[in-house]
Amino acid sequence: MCQGSESLTVICRCEDITLDEVRAYIDKGITDLEQLKRLLRVGMGPCQGRTCTPLIVNELARATGKAVKDIPLTAFRQPTSPVKLGILAGGEGDD
Repeated sequence: MCQGSESLTVICRCEDITLDEVRAYIDKGITDLEQLKRLLRVGMGPCQGRTCTPLIVNELARATGKAVKDIPLTAFRQPTSPVKLGILAGGEGDD
C-alpha cells in the first residue's frame, strides 16, 4: 500500500531528506534550523541549502507560529575544494 504523499515528499534533494523526517524532528522539539542541519544534514549538499532552506524555514514557521523572517538562518560556509600540495609548496620553478 502506498504511503501518503507527504511521506514521499523530498524536501532536501541533495541529502534525500523527506518532509516527514523534518517534521518528526520538529515534533521532538527541534525548531532551530542549525540543529536540523546538524542532525539531518539538510543544506549540506551540493546546493548548500539554496533549495531546501526556504522550504524548511517555511515548515518551521508553520510549526512554531513565528513569521518566516523571525526564523534565524544558518551560517553560510563556503564549500572547500582540494588544493594540490605542489601549489602550496611553490612547485619546482619557485625559489
